[in-house]
Amino acid sequence: MNKWMDVSQPLNNNIPVWPGDTPFSYKINWSKEESGSVNVGQITMSAHTGTHIDAPFHFDNEGKRVIELDINLYIGPAKVIHLTDRESICVEDLRGHQLSNVTRLLIYTGAWKNRSVFPETIPPIEPEAASYLAEQGVKLLGLDLPSVDKLDSKELPAHHELTRHGLHILEGLVLDEIDPGNYELAALPLPLSEADGSPVRAVLRKIEE
Repeated sequence: MNKWMDVSQPLNNNIPVWPGDTPFSYKINWSKEESGSVNVGQITMSAHTGTHIDAPFHFDNEGKRVIELDINLYIGPAKVIHLTDRESICVEDLRGHQLSNVTRLLIYTGAWKNRSVFPETIPPIEPEAASYLAEQGVKLLGLDLPSVDKLDSKELPAHHELTRHGLHILEGLVLDEIDPGNYELAALPLPLSEADGSPVRAVLRKIEE
């Protein structure tokens, strides 16, 4: 049986975050010496650090929170495709791939080359791609990027169009070593009752053709 492969960004104090967002911090808040028995750590972080999902509440005050999302979206068969050297990802890019009945689509762009720093530019998803993906049956879109929109966008057209067409968003994947093909995906969010997003431990396992 094929082994699970981790496609998550390691969470450590050097991980880059959105400019102006909460830096990631882990520290021992209660040491074994102090407690007499255990080390107890404290984590401070943004819900959108590293590999994470967006809940619609992230960009819509009336949108669903993390706890309201269907966990079945984040575990099951997925397809990985490569779309490199793009300024944006449009319908024509997607037409070149067999996506019929693909529920979870993961796209490797290779655009985030240095993971130690936040990227200056990324290839965004063109908003009209949302309806095309929905027609194919896609319900979860994952990328190796920190956003589906331009990094300086305030309107977030791709976020809104994807959600309007029933697609959920998984960002910050590490797909550098993952070949195109069919996989099993597990990228479950935490059961956060009020949150607009959640870090995930995303893993893939190759499905034998």
